[in-house]
Amino acid sequence: MKHYPFIFFYLFCNVFIYAFQGSFWVYVFCFLAFSAVMVWGSFDIELGYFVNSITHKRTEIKEIALTFDDGPTEFTPKFLDLLQEYEIKATFFCIGKQIEKYPETFERIIREGHTVGNHTFSHSNQTGFLSTHKMVAEIEKCDEIISGVGHIKTDLYRPPFGVTNPNIAKAIRKTDKKSIGWNIRSLDTIIDDEKKIYKRVTGKIKPGGIILLHDTSEKTYHVLVDLLLFLKDKKYSTFTIDSIINLKKK
Repeated sequence: MKHYPFIFFYLFCNVFIYAFQGSFWVYVFCFLAFSAVMVWGSFDIELGYFVNSITHKRTEIKEIALTFDDGPTEFTPKFLDLLQEYEIKATFFCIGKQIEKYPETFERIIREGHTVGNHTFSHSNQTGFLSTHKMVAEIEKCDEIISGVGHIKTDLYRPPFGVTNPNIAKAIRKTDKKSIGWNIRSLDTIIDDEKKIYKRVTGKIKPGGIILLHDTSEKTYHVLVDLLLFLKDKKYSTFTIDSIINLKKK
């Protein structure tokens, strides 16, 4: 957790309460403001409020990382075909139960040289409310499936929805994972218009960026087609997330 914003906010609240002589509404305001800060810290992975996540690569070189969440799915083979055509390696954060559903596709991801990461077993909508014990179980069960199907191990983990909190932070430490975020969020699971997704992503591209996409729809596949043309035109190369980890180990 990054404590400095919390300490600053705590001091501000004390000064504010003292200045207004500790009235009831001042306490209410401070409570609501504190709650807002906590929620913001939970949902914005770039803040690193509860977990220090890797959200970009420090570089001046024109290179970015393509990352895909929530697969493998029925659409993943098309994504792999396209990446193979452009000779690009990406990072896939896979859900355990999806690996069980599409084991051959998961094996292909590995066989073609892409990097894989843990995205929990079930990608539960209740992720933000799970206990540390249950979060550890989610991560470890996904690890078992990754190892069983792909015969590999990964120390990369991406929190579902990018949500972090004290329980998730403890689970990440207990499972010895590296939390991976992003700094270019496509919102491709929310926005329906392919052109809007494309503009949102390309408008934020800069050296070292990590793009969050999902290999879960035809829509995102079409966006990827145009995005790869854009990257080629702008002379951007790509890197996989494990390359950042390897650099940090040197």
